[in-house]
Amino acid sequence: MDRMERMQKILQTGMAAGGLENNGQDPEFQKITQRFLYGDVAHHVTLSDAQRALIVLVALTTCQTWPAIEKYTQAALAAEAAPEEIKEALIQCTPYIGMEKVQCALEEVNRVFEAKGIQLPLADQATVTEQTRLEKGLEVQRRIFGKENIDAMRAFAPEELKHIQAYLSAYCFGDFYTRKTLDLKMRELITFCAICCLGGCEAQAKAHAAGNVSVGNTRDTGDHAMPTFHWIPSRAQCHCLYRSGYPAINTEEYKKRCLCRVSLFF
Repeated sequence: MDRMERMQKILQTGMAAGGLENNGQDPEFQKITQRFLYGDVAHHVTLSDAQRALIVLVALTTCQTWPAIEKYTQAALAAEAAPEEIKEALIQCTPYIGMEKVQCALEEVNRVFEAKGIQLPLADQATVTEQTRLEKGLEVQRRIFGKENIDAMRAFAPEELKHIQAYLSAYCFGDFYTRKTLDLKMRELITFCAICCLGGCEAQAKAHAAGNVSVGNTRDTGDHAMPTFHWIPSRAQCHCLYRSGYPAINTEEYKKRCLCRVSLFF
């Protein structure tokens, strides 16, 4: 099967609803992009259609490409992604890309859900309480990155930055990673993809590349996720990040990471 045949096959599926549509005004652009996306890229992605649609929504949200959110939400539903999966994929991005970006994306998603008669709000997905969010977040954090690494980061944290560790454990991991619907492997893959789309967060990307491996995602999983977000200027850099190990941490680098994480909260 050549790439033209592969493209036609993809265009006949629900995923085509999220593609670059031929508006009749820029036919050459549409021809080039559709053949590349559906004839070349999709052929090398082994994620399910639903997973691929979720990763695309994560990339679109991170890059603030709001007009395409509606199309890919429809594509995700057509690929049999549950409404809860769609929302959880976006909510998972919150600590890394910022609350307002996710809020804007959720509003676009909600419009699609309402048009399709999906009742809102969806069922609650939280599994932690105010009393357990720190403890449960630490459990997840240690599972992903190793107890020794996490305990060392907390122990070596300067006094004026110890509260950042509480934010990291309770907020990033307690409030988000413990939620229902998406498993740990998918949540960690989503986090890695969002961070790569941000750019300039190489230290965090390296850490979450190692985190993906620790939760059972293979290097192939990361490699196959990369072509999905075709908005990234340097996919080669993302491949390198995914294939690198967990970096050694010194005090100065630690401070920089903490300050970077705080800036991503808002």
